[in-house]
Amino acid sequence: MVKENTDRHKCLALISGGLDSQLAAKLIATQGIEVIGVNFRTGFISEDDEELYRQIENDLGIEIRILGVPEEDYLELIKSPEHGYGSAMNPCLDCRIFILKRSKKYMEEISADFVVTGEVLGQRPMTQRKDTLELVKRESTLDGKLLRPLSAGLLAPTIPEEKGWVDRKKLLDIEGRSRKRQLELADQLGVNNYSQPAGGCLLTEEEFGHRIQEVFDHKGKDKTTASDLKVLKYGRHFRLPDGAKAIIGRNEEENESLEEFLDDYWSIRIVDFPGPLTLINRGASEEDVVIAARLTGRYSQGRDQETLEAILERDGKTRTCRIEPLKRDSDLIPELRIDYGS
Repeated sequence: MVKENTDRHKCLALISGGLDSQLAAKLIATQGIEVIGVNFRTGFISEDDEELYRQIENDLGIEIRILGVPEEDYLELIKSPEHGYGSAMNPCLDCRIFILKRSKKYMEEISADFVVTGEVLGQRPMTQRKDTLELVKRESTLDGKLLRPLSAGLLAPTIPEEKGWVDRKKLLDIEGRSRKRQLELADQLGVNNYSQPAGGCLLTEEEFGHRIQEVFDHKGKDKTTASDLKVLKYGRHFRLPDGAKAIIGRNEEENESLEEFLDDYWSIRIVDFPGPLTLINRGASEEDVVIAARLTGRYSQGRDQETLEAILERDGKTRTCRIEPLKRDSDLIPELRIDYGS
């Protein structure tokens, strides 16, 4: 861990892995401010690359701390965002306010003086208009302690600028969606490792939004758990005749990811043949369990066998049964597979 330096001003910089947040942090670090990077994990960011963050630390010469967020609080934000959704199930404004509130709390814990973000005026239609930038600043309660170095010249001066901790003349006035100036600046500052702007939060993806909506429609928002939403990142999804959901891994990596949810679901595997791990809701009917097992057989390497042995693990107990794997062209497969509108 980097020792906290109390002899100079210190800021907390939000680091997303993208270019803009790194440039903002680097601009402030070059002014002699001690910069502590932080990345908040919500559980809905596309698979995080730990190696990328180590490279960013080397590029920027700062420490990046990876922090979680309260799971239930974030779940409620997804269910009922005060400022509504974007084009998918993305509560971007509420999420930004939420993360900045967490940032303020952590800023105070480490005795930092202000928070830095890579936001660019006019870059994102929902969260980076001038009015929404003001809204986020106000509702996060950071107010003058929130500095956006890439667009600072177009925004009201902040406390770090007014007090002379940061030289406003060395900050930028970038506006809009073009990334030309950022790319030029990256070359100048030696920022070489960053994720592309098209990636990021799953909540902004249309198909993932459909997945969430299907859960809300079937189970009800009040009964939806964090596990119900996080598991949507993986597998083929089927809604079975009696209402249970089966989630079937598509490859070894997804099987490993699905194992993280075994405390919340029953599981089905095929004996003697490589194949998927299937999760099925606790309390599923016997009919749904059998169909889920037949689907599991369909996607296993034993799919062309007349019968297969499946093993069901339920509440710490296991049982086996013989099943006929569904045929490749079975009408049940498209009938039961959830259509997520893509």
